[in-house]
Amino acid sequence: MSAAMDTESTYSGYSHYSGHSKKAHRQGRDRHKSPRSKDGSRSEKSVTIQTPPAEPLLGNDASRAEEGQDDNWGETTTAITGTSEHSISQEDIARISKDLEDSVGLDCKRYLGLTVAAVLGLLVFLTPIAFILLPQILWRDDLEPCGTVCEGLFISVAFKLLILLIGTWALFFRQPKADLPRVFVFRALLLVLIFLFVFSYWLFYGVRILDSKDTNYQGIVQYAVSLVDALLFIHYLAIVLLELRQLQPMFTVKVVRSTDGESRYYSLGHLSIQRAALVVLENYYRDFTVYNPALLTASKSRAAKHMAGLKVYNVDGPGNNASGQSRAMIAAAARRRDSSHNELYYEEADHERRVRKRRARLVVAVEEAFTHIKRLQAEEQQKAPGEMMDPREAAQAIFPSMARALQKYLRTTRQQQYHSMESILQHLSFCITNNMTPKAFLERYLNPGPTLQYDRDRWFSKQWTLVSEEAVTSSLQDDVVFVLKCLDFSLVVNVKKIPFIKLSEEFIDPKSHKFVLRLQSETSV
Repeated sequence: MSAAMDTESTYSGYSHYSGHSKKAHRQGRDRHKSPRSKDGSRSEKSVTIQTPPAEPLLGNDASRAEEGQDDNWGETTTAITGTSEHSISQEDIARISKDLEDSVGLDCKRYLGLTVAAVLGLLVFLTPIAFILLPQILWRDDLEPCGTVCEGLFISVAFKLLILLIGTWALFFRQPKADLPRVFVFRALLLVLIFLFVFSYWLFYGVRILDSKDTNYQGIVQYAVSLVDALLFIHYLAIVLLELRQLQPMFTVKVVRSTDGESRYYSLGHLSIQRAALVVLENYYRDFTVYNPALLTASKSRAAKHMAGLKVYNVDGPGNNASGQSRAMIAAAARRRDSSHNELYYEEADHERRVRKRRARLVVAVEEAFTHIKRLQAEEQQKAPGEMMDPREAAQAIFPSMARALQKYLRTTRQQQYHSMESILQHLSFCITNNMTPKAFLERYLNPGPTLQYDRDRWFSKQWTLVSEEAVTSSLQDDVVFVLKCLDFSLVVNVKKIPFIKLSEEFIDPKSHKFVLRLQSETSV
């Protein structure tokens, strides 16, 4: 099925509200049923394995197909949809298996780190308890009696371990947000420090207490308390290194999207390059407008049209090289530059005029549709129970009156691939439920929002690639540049250090604010 038919099938649901004739509906229904009548059981259960596309997810073919259609396509077109089956080669199977192996490797690396941290944390919490219980189990009869001070230390150890447990859970046991290419250096150093610290305590405990069977039980408990106190200080060190150190802004990063040049500025603290890249991606999904490749096809098609109108003739014979032809084409294109800017100006003016026209029609249609809905009060619900509708039914009732205007506006602004009929109905039902105005309903469609506003399957990139000349574990420095690549575009990040600011103070005496009136002969005073 061609790209144009895929684009039409996205809005095939709108055809029921656009004023089709009965004959068109009957023909479209028969065409929908015809594929299923041949192999209905297999068409519903078939599984299609498709390799990742080499071109952008929202390809340019669909956009070019849309440009060749008139604005009244919804009134004269019947969309045909159906299931399609694709064959795959051995290379495709090998590529799919490689992707599966890479994903399994990432999961193993993630769970291995969590397992090591969990085992080390369990060892840390059981060590003070073992220090206290082992003498009671091995040589209980030889121990000195535990007095009041010793019993008070039991309470101290219990509460300190509880505080350490809560702090460790809050700082370390959090769901990971991303898989980084390298280990987090400070976290690894803390794990190594904790291991060496606990190992040294066990070594001293085995040599001085277990071998000699020390009978001073209060001293043994005091030794366990010192271990818990040291663990609390290490936890404080972890908070400083992992959380507080990066809070103070030290760098300003400029993030530029490579396709359309949209940019944002962010302030970052002392972070490694890979963690700075993670912060940039988190802010990208929130601040940048959704990437729409359909908006870039107009300039490309205009440039291709200009170059297609140029013809180069080789008058010197086949022996001449291709560099002369390229120079001739560039010179001819330069001579036509004066006329191309007029074409661009009138194209943009015509597009803006059509957008304003479709926007006005959409606003009027939505406002008229919302006037047909009235929220019933509690006493009114008992009077007319047969006329009541839930928000979903109300949205389905008023949607046909605005469907055509909304469809044409989304096609004019090239946003139709991001809004399906089901998502629009859900948003309309949400607005009706929360008693929102027509302006609040239209805000999503009139102003392109951030990436997170749209359906996750239409924008989410599963994997990003970090490209950097410096090591990704190294800290941010002035003039460092790294690139985040995904399938459709890339984000270029340029790091600048915040300059040192020197402020000076100047005192002004309030009594020095004295003025005189200077009169001149030319004035009328």
